[in-house]
Amino acid sequence: MSPAIAIAQERAQARSGDAEHANDVLHWMRPGPLQLSALPPLSLYVHLPWCLRKCPYCDFNSHEWRSDSAEAPLPEQRYLDALIADLDAALPLVWGRSVHSIFIGGGTPSLFSPASIDRLLSDLRARLKLAHECEITLEANPGTFERDRFRGYRAAGVNRLSVGVQSFNDAHLKVLGRVHDRAQAIAAVEEAAQAFDTFNLDLMYALPGQTPDELDADLSQALALAPPHLSVYHLTIEPNTYFAKFPPVVPEDDVAYAMLDRLSERTAQHGLERYEISAYARAGHRCAHNLNYWQFGDYLGIGAGAHSKLSFAHRVVRQVRFREPRLYMDNALAAGAVAQCEEVGIAELPFEFMLNALRLKEGFTLAQFGERTGLAVTAIQRGLEEAERKGLIERDLARVWPTARGLDFLSDLQAIFLPDS
Repeated sequence: MSPAIAIAQERAQARSGDAEHANDVLHWMRPGPLQLSALPPLSLYVHLPWCLRKCPYCDFNSHEWRSDSAEAPLPEQRYLDALIADLDAALPLVWGRSVHSIFIGGGTPSLFSPASIDRLLSDLRARLKLAHECEITLEANPGTFERDRFRGYRAAGVNRLSVGVQSFNDAHLKVLGRVHDRAQAIAAVEEAAQAFDTFNLDLMYALPGQTPDELDADLSQALALAPPHLSVYHLTIEPNTYFAKFPPVVPEDDVAYAMLDRLSERTAQHGLERYEISAYARAGHRCAHNLNYWQFGDYLGIGAGAHSKLSFAHRVVRQVRFREPRLYMDNALAAGAVAQCEEVGIAELPFEFMLNALRLKEGFTLAQFGERTGLAVTAIQRGLEEAERKGLIERDLARVWPTARGLDFLSDLQAIFLPDS
């Protein structure tokens, strides 16, 4: 995790969230300090928290499914009931707004059956106004792969799959704690390519003991499968993970930078353009859901530990759901899924915006900054001057974008816009 993101999370955790008005639209519509000219696009995030095994590097809200009885099934239906109760309670906050993308993440969403995903999407369609050609993504783990399972998700309405491969090297997969092997990964991606018009392949680099040649082999296999979208993540040691307690030996920084340069070079040769710090895509296959995040759009998050960012005429609000799955279900079914809810302070809005927008290779327009934050460009002028002086951004009269150096040192660039303590 970058220092800038860690600082932001620490500040957010230090504030006491007040969930009393979480779903009170009149409370959030009252006069306030901002004047947003229009509401940004809205996405929906759905969190399915269970996985087969907690990976040693993972700091997401994921929980190994361990039942008291070998026959006890995953509580799919009760969790779906909770999700819909959560959504029903939140509907007044987004009433009348179109949803442009849905992302079903985890955990391992592909632990849920195609029938359960079909029920979920049917319930969402009955309550939300989905935009034409709404992107609906589901994360899948090759360890849960069964032939025709992906086709079942496609029939349910999922139109984009994100396959978490991470590596095609069996030794590295074992170190990463993955529940699949190389053969399963290849089979899963091949099935995804047959079932979906667009899909994503997740790959990690700078793995424990990984050499540049091994990274090149992983990338060769990934590119041979011709994914229209490739997400590539540098392995980072996150707090409160197994790797944080028992740190593995990973490549030195200069080796990791060389790996990233190689990744960017080879993906470009195969028609995959880098459009975000960790995302490469063919034309027409960029991830609409993630783009909405990076462009400081709105998103309603339902499910255990899910986060929301919602804009109103005079303020921007953040919410967090209860994190532990059973506690979440109990509270959601009682119309109280939100554990924390707070208004984003004016002093923090510039950093919140820049934390996201500077991840994009194309950056952002100055008009977009004003539209999404309700603030004048003067709020970031000093930071822009410093970032430009350090060679981290370039800009013209309409747009700001990170340089190659800015992308390489993104956390340093983002930190320039942190509010004064």
